[in-house]
Amino acid sequence: MAIPQAKFREIVFQLLYSYDTGHAQEDDLIQLLMKELAVTKNALRQANLKVDQVHEFKDELDKAIASVSQSYGFERIQSVERNILRLGAYELIYDDSIPPKVAIAEAMRLARKFGSPESASFVNAILDNLYKSSLGEPIHSQNIKQRLEELEEGDRLSNLGHEIREQESKDNDTSEIS
Repeated sequence: MAIPQAKFREIVFQLLYSYDTGHAQEDDLIQLLMKELAVTKNALRQANLKVDQVHEFKDELDKAIASVSQSYGFERIQSVERNILRLGAYELIYDDSIPPKVAIAEAMRLARKFGSPESASFVNAILDNLYKSSLGEPIHSQNIKQRLEELEEGDRLSNLGHEIREQESKDNDTSEIS
């Protein structure tokens, strides 16, 4: 029985991430994933084939990602986001069976599930610019920087709101005592 594509992508991502970070030997990793994700050895073989395809073009994918993230250096991209971007970029550039919007949406889903709160927006900005560049449209690396700044501002405002609520709670506790 075939597994859903969303779960398949999660397995491919987890394999890419594990190999990239060197956290597991292949045999150990396959056994762990089979147990934790309740998938067959055949499903993992298929996922490993996709990982091999991504690794075959890893240097080209990294260059493509770096070319559209000029305002945010490739070396600064965390391993989770880097491997999601590699998978998404592979699907955009080399896998004609996956529509570009699906590849981007799925990469964003992976980023929301496995990354930080800002990951999905960052992944979207990079892959959107990569897709536009493949169409010959001008790339606006400023979009990436702007989205990162907006996310940082959102986090700052969220933290400020939390601090205000805490202070109001303390003020209410103090006024009830008086």
